[in-house]
Amino acid sequence: MASFACAQGRRRAPALRLFLAVALGLLFCASTEAARISDLQETDVWEQVFRFFSMRDEVVRTALLGSVFLGISCGLLGSFIVVRKLSLFGDTLSHAVLPGVAVGYLVAGEKDPFAIFVGATVAGVLGTVMVNLVKKTTHIKEDSSLGMVLAGFYGVGIVLMNRIQKLPTGTQSGVDKFLFGQAAALSATEVWMIGGVAVAAVVMVLLFYRQFLVGSFDLGFARSLGLPAGVFNFLLMMLLAFTVVVSLQAVGAVLVSAMLVIPAASAYLLTDRMNRMLILASVFGVLSGVLGAFFSFLGNSLPTGPLMVLAASTVFTLSFLFSPKHGLVSRWRKRRSGQKRIENENTLKAIYHVRESKGFAGEGVNVKDLASRLNETMEETFRRLQKLKATGVCDVKEIEGRTFAFLNPDGWLRACAVVRNHRLWELYLTNQAEYEPDHVHDDAEVIEHVLGEETVRRLERLLDYPAEDPHGKLIPSLADLQRSLTQGNQGEKATGYRMPNQ
Repeated sequence: MASFACAQGRRRAPALRLFLAVALGLLFCASTEAARISDLQETDVWEQVFRFFSMRDEVVRTALLGSVFLGISCGLLGSFIVVRKLSLFGDTLSHAVLPGVAVGYLVAGEKDPFAIFVGATVAGVLGTVMVNLVKKTTHIKEDSSLGMVLAGFYGVGIVLMNRIQKLPTGTQSGVDKFLFGQAAALSATEVWMIGGVAVAAVVMVLLFYRQFLVGSFDLGFARSLGLPAGVFNFLLMMLLAFTVVVSLQAVGAVLVSAMLVIPAASAYLLTDRMNRMLILASVFGVLSGVLGAFFSFLGNSLPTGPLMVLAASTVFTLSFLFSPKHGLVSRWRKRRSGQKRIENENTLKAIYHVRESKGFAGEGVNVKDLASRLNETMEETFRRLQKLKATGVCDVKEIEGRTFAFLNPDGWLRACAVVRNHRLWELYLTNQAEYEPDHVHDDAEVIEHVLGEETVRRLERLLDYPAEDPHGKLIPSLADLQRSLTQGNQGEKATGYRMPNQ
């Protein structure tokens, strides 16, 4: 199992392996006084790692099983909360159940899982009703009503918790674990309750996936289809309430909302498909739960809840940085790549303009003329040409003491395409949008780099295949240019520079 966990870590991201290595390295200082999930004992770190992943201790098996069930239910239901933009609702619900936990303990006189479950569920439903009541009967916005219920119920819960602590058996009650969570305190009954809620969540999502999906993204459309949107919304809220209640022992009232939101938010950054988001969120929830239990096992009496949230936050950080589409690093690389492409296209366009100014005579462009066109120094222009040369469309040669830039046929076609896009857009703005000819250049400088071939074809048809731009300059026809490459002497590079009607 240890090797399986390591393999999973390698597939997730290199940074996660670094995170684990650093954490283990900090803990590995000869021997340490480590609080296992079961008890406190002086032992070697690597022996503890083996004991955890071998799961030979019953309390480890219980904590791991509870963490896995918790990750699945939080990941599934948290995904719907995130896409519905109700993340604060999970936080409100987790704080609202705290008075119910205290009342359940006071009524039962002991830490009875069933009594606490009932009390917390009733408190959660009451908190939800109060939020809806305040929102519907006053002008107070939903976020304000959520904040008031959160603070009010949590305050009542803290008062009742303090009262329990003052009872003769208060110090042994274990209710303080409901604040920050401790998987070590999970009983077999509580694990099966968490498992039951997880199974119920999976079954409900499988049975009513389409209804939940439509209701999450377009409530009006769901009602127009005749779906009982209110019923499915109530079902989702009840499943969420049950999940929050059974998660209190493992994660704690303060942090259970983080387990609902963070794995789902991590998955949201990695995919645009809801079904994949549900799977990824569940996987991230399970991974966070297992890592939280693992480091709690190694750490010095560290509570499980905060460590689960830290593990989930690590996964989110990796998603935030390295998501292929939405990641910070990925977007930076795309912007950088786009800037390089635009710079190269501007260089190609400048080469076209220099050749155009000389009547397309000769194949090469004097670098000195190109620098003058770009209003740059020779050194800056040489750097531009080296970047362009790296793309395989340009060559730089010394001829009779002067430096010339030569485009191959592919480079020339690309240069003509950029100029064509620019001049077509200028003509479109003057003919269709009624811009003045001297007001269209700056806009075309931007659009020329983003016009796709299909859009260009539509512009050509709309403008009846024009030959000149508003300033009387030739608009290159890409079809004629492509045909020109198949005519004449194929061994001469000059065939790539032929212009229409030349």
